[in-house]
Amino acid sequence: MNREDFPMLNQDIVYLDNGATTLKPQCVIDKTVEYYEKYGANAHRGDYDISYKVDQEYENTRRLVKDYLNAKSLEEIVFTAGSTESLNLVVRGFFANLLEENDEVLITKSEHASNVLPWFHLANTNGIKIGYIPLDDNHYVTLENVKKAITPNTKVISLAHITNVIGDIRPIKEITEFAHQHNIFVIVDAAQSIGHIKTDVQDLDVDFLAFSAHKMCGPTGVGVLYGKKELLENVEPLILGGGMNESFDNEHEVYYKDLPARLEAGTPNIAGVIAFGAAIEYINSIGLDKISDYEKKLRKYLIDKLIDIPYLDLINIESDSGIVTFNVADIFSQDVAYYLNKYNICVRAGSHCAKILKNEVGVTNTLRVSLYFYNTYEEIDMLVELLSDKDKILKEML
Repeated sequence: MNREDFPMLNQDIVYLDNGATTLKPQCVIDKTVEYYEKYGANAHRGDYDISYKVDQEYENTRRLVKDYLNAKSLEEIVFTAGSTESLNLVVRGFFANLLEENDEVLITKSEHASNVLPWFHLANTNGIKIGYIPLDDNHYVTLENVKKAITPNTKVISLAHITNVIGDIRPIKEITEFAHQHNIFVIVDAAQSIGHIKTDVQDLDVDFLAFSAHKMCGPTGVGVLYGKKELLENVEPLILGGGMNESFDNEHEVYYKDLPARLEAGTPNIAGVIAFGAAIEYINSIGLDKISDYEKKLRKYLIDKLIDIPYLDLINIESDSGIVTFNVADIFSQDVAYYLNKYNICVRAGSHCAKILKNEVGVTNTLRVSLYFYNTYEEIDMLVELLSDKDKILKEML
């Protein structure tokens, strides 16, 4: 689907690592070049025509993000460098000032490092407690297990919408509804879901949500923190400097700007934000429902073939996302990845930044195939054929 839009696919490669980053369509590349060639001034700084043009394009992306998420206002959209910065901003700029010793934050052992390490840091500095929602037999999160994990000390639940190894789609709306009945905040890491399924923050009623542009055909180095306005108002900026202050005369008279500028200090990734707008328009032109349906069909096609290979250990057969995780028996995952690379097939191998998941699945390293709408059935056939001959894998590893 739409493969002709992606210059990278003109090479002889089969790209199956979309969970790490997605390829960029020509329109996103063109928008990046347009900024540097035609109006490459700073944002929110100048009083001349090309500077006004920058501001217009930059804020247009904010409007596109607002509509994409169905947020209530533009003030609820903060640009960051990516999901990691967004999550750190929430944890260190909001919850570090709110949570007290022995307050509990619930996560799972299948979370990405960016939704684990900031909380670990807070546990070591503020004395909060980290609790883990148990996973079911498929390594999924269920509402029932969330209910069982909550204690009187639980103040926050922080979860990925789709996990980057297991690929399960969490019941975020139901979790949030129950959590709010118990005055518990809900944070969502939407890095793996944002370009694949619809995300309506008002319908989900989440308190904060983080994601990266490069997971949905946009540029690297751009992310978004969504937060309910009344909560964002109380987020302390982690970076102070130009662009976020209204005025300062001395250390006692410092005034910050209103949202979202207060949380966007310094010169941002202007070209990236503007190009991100083109990526959103591109995704919208295809339609998330169409993307999601096609991914499910591709995944089923892949699973139906992999399940017939007797020496493959499939970790997440039932997941609804485009993520398929597995191992070849008795062969290190990265050796298999190197073997596939000989045939220009790009997959991910390792722990996938989910380093405590091994305590749940009993496996430290795995192979991951992550699909997107520009992948094809023919590419899956190529992958399956190469995995179907274990002797060949062993021979070519040497």
